[in-house]
Amino acid sequence: MTVALYVNLTRDNAHNVAVDVIKELKNLGIRILMPEEFQTEFDDVEFLPSSVFIKCSDLLISIGGDGTIIHSAHRAAAFDKPILGINAGRLGFLAGLEKEELHLLKALISNDYTVDSRMMLSVKHYEGERFLKEYVCLNDVVITRGNSLRLCDVLAKSEGKRIFDYQADGLIVATPTGSTAYSLSAGGPVVDTAIESIILTPICNHSLFSRSMIFKSESIIELKVNNPEISLPFFSCDGEEGLEIGKESRLLVTRSEKYAKIIRIKSDSFADILSHKLIERYAQGGKL
Repeated sequence: MTVALYVNLTRDNAHNVAVDVIKELKNLGIRILMPEEFQTEFDDVEFLPSSVFIKCSDLLISIGGDGTIIHSAHRAAAFDKPILGINAGRLGFLAGLEKEELHLLKALISNDYTVDSRMMLSVKHYEGERFLKEYVCLNDVVITRGNSLRLCDVLAKSEGKRIFDYQADGLIVATPTGSTAYSLSAGGPVVDTAIESIILTPICNHSLFSRSMIFKSESIIELKVNNPEISLPFFSCDGEEGLEIGKESRLLVTRSEKYAKIIRIKSDSFADILSHKLIERYAQGGKL
């Protein structure tokens, strides 16, 4: 077996966790590939260009927080590879193992694990009728106002028909995986990741109607900001760098053809993970 290993070294203890993971994998006889950028940090592994080290592996192990795992899941999905997240952050909703559970990595050899296929979103950015670029999200795409204090006037449509005209700080379109992220903080529902759907959650909507809405996964959601010249809005996919929204910009959000394949070694159910992580969050003073 060959495993690609990625580490977010900006996380406290991530380097130490990675050293322990490498030791555990080597004891299991597993070949380890890492991107060349880590050559000065680790040894006893093979280094390849970052563009191919995942392609040459059977699966990817990502060490960090949820942001790291999400970023890694994008790269793994591009090569149709499963990913195992090991938590070196705080909550780690997407992590399959905690740093004290590395002995469970032996399940990779015995195939004693499951793979969850997580729905992702395709976000197509248009300027009028001109297509600009497609983005893929595991968690969410967010429209939010920029430096202006003026609310965004966001028109949302489904299958070409008006859903609502939101006067809000912004709007979140999330997957079930993303339902425990920003959407949850904005008052959205928690959705079991096994239920494919698209969740629409306004951010501080200036209206008596401020509830989230859940759409079937086959829905086509279109978003347009009607007042970009005064709200200075931008959109961001999975927390990446924000992109400006112009007067003629519109976003078309649908279910992506790509799926993130998340490895689960433990038998915890979605409810088990949710309960444990939310209790942990409360113990940390509500911090994500």
